[in-house]
Amino acid sequence: MSRKTLLITGASTGIGAATARLAAARGYDLALNYATSRDAAEAVAKECEAAGAACLLCPGDVATPEGIAAIYGALDKGFGRIDALANNAGVVAPIAKVTDYTHDRLRQIFDINVIGAMLVAKEAVLRMQAQGTGGAIVNTSSVAARLGSPNEFVDYAATKAAVDTFTQGLAREVADQGIRVNAVRPGLIASPIHGKSGAPDRAERLKGGIPMGRVGSVEEVATAILYLLSDEASYITGTTLDISGGR
Repeated sequence: MSRKTLLITGASTGIGAATARLAAARGYDLALNYATSRDAAEAVAKECEAAGAACLLCPGDVATPEGIAAIYGALDKGFGRIDALANNAGVVAPIAKVTDYTHDRLRQIFDINVIGAMLVAKEAVLRMQAQGTGGAIVNTSSVAARLGSPNEFVDYAATKAAVDTFTQGLAREVADQGIRVNAVRPGLIASPIHGKSGAPDRAERLKGGIPMGRVGSVEEVATAILYLLSDEASYITGTTLDISGGR
């Protein structure tokens, strides 16, 4: 049986990198997207190749049409098909209240987390439709979508709520074509994203509010993503899976 091709956006670190490593071990060939962190992406690719995967680097910023075109141009040339998409690229801005937001801050986070995610999924769907063999997409949302993240990341939470709605709508549009679309909603996860918000200790500081009493790992999120991409989830579409320790 031939190996399936999986595109992972934001694959150089965190959940994306963990998903790449697990996917390689489970028999996927990988198209690994990154925006700026080429060295980190190359390191992930090296690990995945050691596990038997063919790896293709697909640089491009999902915030721009040109970046998305570059990603898929590299994928089309290198693999010529796509069977699965882990639509994972996303950003968070420094912790702030809504009254401190600027247009530039909101424009950046929505361009990447919402518009970019939607257009990346669109391009995957077009190719899956042309191939005629179905496919699977998993969008990375966040528990923030239902908690709102007051006093920290209301804008980030709003982008992830949009991802949830997009997941449901797209899933219903393409279900009869054998294309499944789901989302994962990570909760408090030990990930580099906290450092990018200016609070690297955030996960450990807030873990007392988690019913399970601990922070989750990027590997636990990756396991959920690979499940939803797999044939084991063949009758699951249009759903979101919380990975949040009960919160």
